[in-house]
Amino acid sequence: MGKLSAAGVKALLEKPGRYSDGDGLILFVRSPGQASWVARVQHNGKRRDYGIGSAKLFKLTEARDRAWEVRRALADGRDPRTLWKQPEALVITFRDAADKFLDHREGKVGGKRLKQGSSQLTAYAFPALGRLQVQSIDADRIADCLRPIWTTKPEVARQVRRLIVDILSYARPDAGHFEATLTKAIGQRLPKQPAKGNFGALPYQDVPAFMERLEPKTGIAALALRLLILCASRSGEIRGATWDEIDLERAVWTIPAERMKMRKPHRVPLSGQALAVLQRAAEVRRTGSKHVFPNGKGVALSDMALTKTLRDMKMDCTAHGFRSSFRDWAAEQTSVAGEIAEAALAHAVSNAVEAAYKRTDFFDRRRELMNAWGRFANGEGSAEVVKLKA
Repeated sequence: MGKLSAAGVKALLEKPGRYSDGDGLILFVRSPGQASWVARVQHNGKRRDYGIGSAKLFKLTEARDRAWEVRRALADGRDPRTLWKQPEALVITFRDAADKFLDHREGKVGGKRLKQGSSQLTAYAFPALGRLQVQSIDADRIADCLRPIWTTKPEVARQVRRLIVDILSYARPDAGHFEATLTKAIGQRLPKQPAKGNFGALPYQDVPAFMERLEPKTGIAALALRLLILCASRSGEIRGATWDEIDLERAVWTIPAERMKMRKPHRVPLSGQALAVLQRAAEVRRTGSKHVFPNGKGVALSDMALTKTLRDMKMDCTAHGFRSSFRDWAAEQTSVAGEIAEAALAHAVSNAVEAAYKRTDFFDRRRELMNAWGRFANGEGSAEVVKLKA
């Protein structure tokens, strides 16, 4: 990428992201109209970011001068932080960002889940990352943080990785650009996790093989489990599904608010693979029952029905864990933005800026994503990273 221009900077101020001018000078646009200059330098083998002022106050030429002053200060053995007071958004530590993230999530997720996240961060993330500025945390540092538990506590390690990425996405102005690639970059720096063990979630790489084993099973619980995986849905959403919620012609499943965790209606785009499962369910539809997956009495399956299917197949994972399998696949094997994958899971938007500008449920983008997931899960997709439309 070439040098920035004054006119180019003016246009970029409306586009959240990170833009390099070269020589370590970077323009961080946090949200339309809110942008700062940062000098990124390597010194004594370490990379550091130094905030050098608001893009509203300092023109491009002035920012270049300030970036030069940072490099000169380091060369002279002086601390560049004494040159100017850095913007809070650029010097916030990971621990402080995590506290703000958890406060933001309060009321949007269960208290038990928040408490668990806080405990995991305290035990596994804060010792290595807590004092670091969010702008200085990269894939290498996160991988180093996770390495002690990556193979010994695989499910916990994946949960901590998700928390770290979510917190950085919440705190950093360039979240829209790095979130889709950061999880993959972390995974590339870590060893393969063991194939067996007490997994809450099945590694996404093993999902196609599991789906192949599940295919011959004709029981109603096995069909429900297939649809749960293909739609990345919660167990209760699948078990409570009724035929009047599903539009086979338009390939859309609309779950009413009262059956959703966030108490908001949720539209699920149905892939061809998901429609095939529903077709099989329709062929054995129970007369007089409104449920897609009824038990012998015509009412919704119990949660134990899905658990029993997994146990009978000698699987240690849980039905709910397949949502994590999907989320890891989306992060590591697609170019999709994090907020679209989160929307597919019917999660609340964690980034306050994203939430303020969000005016869509990304339905068309989610259909593209779920089609790709359906192909992957059924063993029809390639091993290459799925490139989705911008």
